[in-house]
Amino acid sequence: MSVRLIQERLDAYACTSTVEEDRAVREITQEIVLAALGRTDFFRHAAFHGGTCLRILHGLERFSEDLDFALQTPDRSFRLDRYFSEVRREMAAYGYEIDFIDRSKVDQAVRAAFLKDDSIGDLLQLRYKPRTGPARAIRIKLEVDTNPPAGARLETRYLDFPFPQAVATFDPASLFAGKLHALLCRPYLKGRDWYDFVWYTSRKTPVNLELLAAALAQTGPWKGSTEAIDREWCLRALKVKIESIDWQRARDDVRAFLRPSDTKSLEVWGRDFFLAQSGKLLG
Repeated sequence: MSVRLIQERLDAYACTSTVEEDRAVREITQEIVLAALGRTDFFRHAAFHGGTCLRILHGLERFSEDLDFALQTPDRSFRLDRYFSEVRREMAAYGYEIDFIDRSKVDQAVRAAFLKDDSIGDLLQLRYKPRTGPARAIRIKLEVDTNPPAGARLETRYLDFPFPQAVATFDPASLFAGKLHALLCRPYLKGRDWYDFVWYTSRKTPVNLELLAAALAQTGPWKGSTEAIDREWCLRALKVKIESIDWQRARDDVRAFLRPSDTKSLEVWGRDFFLAQSGKLLG
C-alpha cells in the first residue's frame, strides 16, 4: 500500500485543527479519485469544473467539497456507475476501502454518487484523531452533468499526485462563466460563489459569454430568454444581485472554508467592494 504518500502529503498541510485536518484528508482523497478516473476513459467523455477544480488545478485558497464534471458532448445514457469498480480498485492501493452510493436518477440530467471511506483515517497518523471511537469517515459527492449548456472551451491540465495524470477541464473563462451563472441564478446565498468571483476578477479572467448565455437560457430566472448577454448585461445583473445580498451572511458562509489566516480579506466585503470588483469584469 502507498499510505506513506498520503501521510507525506497530509504532513505538508501543517494542519492546526480538526477541521483543517479533515479537509486536508478529503482534498487528498479528491486528488486520488481524479487520478484514478484518469486511468479510465472518463476524461475522454467528461471535463472537470467547479470550485474543487479551481482549488486543485488553479490554487484557489478556499477548500471545496464536491467533484463536479460535465460531459463534453450531451449524452443522457451516460452511466457514472461504470467507473466505480475501477476507481475502487485503484484507490485500494492507497489503503482506501471505498463504497459508492449511486444517487443517479434516469429522469434527471445530473448523475450523482457519494464516495465513502471509513478506513483511511485508521491508517494515517492524524494529529487530531479522536481519542476514542472510530476514525472520522470521508464522504465526497461526485456529479456529472449529462446535458450541459453548449459553449464550454476545454483544456488539459496535469496532476502529479499520487502519480502523473492528465485531466480534461474547462478553461478559466468557461469556469468563470459557470460561476457567474451560479451566483446570478442560485436561489440561496452562497458566500463561496463571491469568494471565487473575487479570485477571477482580481486575475482579470475573461468570461466565456457564449457559455454563460447558453447556461442562462437553460436554467434559472432567464430560462428561455433570447436577450443578448454581453459585459454590460452582466454588470447590470451583478449590480442588482450585489445590492440584494446580506454580506454578513456571505462572510459567515465562506469563513468556514478558509484557513484563519486567510479570513482577514473578508473584512472589506460589502456592497461597495463588490460593485468596484465587478467593474473589473472582462467580456
